[in-house]
Amino acid sequence: MKKNITILPGDGIGPEVMDQAIKVIEAVNTAFDHDFKLEKALMGAVSIDATGEAITKETLEKCETSDAVLLGAIGDPKYDNNPELKVRPEQGLLKLRKTLELFSNIRPITTYDILKGVSPLKNQLLENVDLVIYRELTGGIYFGEKTKSEDGTRASDLCTYTSHEISRIAYQAFEAASNRRKKLTLVDKANVLETSRLWRKVVQDISEEYPDVEVDYMFVDNAAMQVMLAPSSFDVILTENMFGDIISDLASVITGSLGMLASASVGNKTALFEPIHGSYPQAKGLDIANPMATILSVAMMYEHFKLFEEAELIRNGVNWAIENNIVTQDIAGDAEAQPCSKVGDLITCFLEEQGNIEMKNDSINMSLNTII
Repeated sequence: MKKNITILPGDGIGPEVMDQAIKVIEAVNTAFDHDFKLEKALMGAVSIDATGEAITKETLEKCETSDAVLLGAIGDPKYDNNPELKVRPEQGLLKLRKTLELFSNIRPITTYDILKGVSPLKNQLLENVDLVIYRELTGGIYFGEKTKSEDGTRASDLCTYTSHEISRIAYQAFEAASNRRKKLTLVDKANVLETSRLWRKVVQDISEEYPDVEVDYMFVDNAAMQVMLAPSSFDVILTENMFGDIISDLASVITGSLGMLASASVGNKTALFEPIHGSYPQAKGLDIANPMATILSVAMMYEHFKLFEEAELIRNGVNWAIENNIVTQDIAGDAEAQPCSKVGDLITCFLEEQGNIEMKNDSINMSLNTII
């Protein structure tokens, strides 16, 4: 299979974790005889520094003509604390989402038995956690009309949704639920917000087409509590942009590390794949970042291309690394932490051997020769 992939390493640890993702892509493509052309471009703080724009027209055009976009991370502290700045790294991502019509953000949340010790939740709450969040990505308060009074004492952000914007992601969520455990939870604030009441009406209408899917409706404040108290009770969560941003970040702590969670943003054009973590500027250049979320995002990309065997091999590689304590400091626990680059190297070796690999008894700190 031939594909064109635009690589946006971004800021902070983005380039470091992206280097590991590229190793994985090259290994998988060699093993399965695929031809993926990888081309890098700038977005975020690095783009502002180089061009004055968070994302340039040229980069947008490159992304639009690609089969997929793979993003590392964006953000830099020097742009965070000045409210007067007109250009910010995050504007590049918002513009990219809008340009590519990426209306649906998909975030799987699952737990690993071996990592339960690094989760802030008690072990009994982590049993059988396997949920996916569908967050609407191009509507709502993020993209609504914004006003500020001349004296700077009053501001507003308009939250707007149409039935079409709601239904297109709702159908995706219902399809996912029908192929999973057949339960969908709509998270909203319908007791207060008119937009939430529209969400409920649209979802209720669509639910008639999926009689085998149980639909639950939950206010966002209660949903936030239940995600922490009973995460295994959820299957598919569907929600609007702002609530989805908050709920998905809250759910991400279940695993114990943001470095373990992948995501996909899809629409009618090119799809975008990225880890959910930020740019973690404090770790830039230290080779300590966890590359697994980015690698798992690559697995979601292959799945998007319907290359399911390749996606499964990548996930097996991550599981193998975790089981053998080939992990970075964020999830190492009592084991010795490994550098980001070594985690990437060893997972790549697993992929090159297509899983036919075992650990030797001596330490993996010695070299790659300690695996056979």
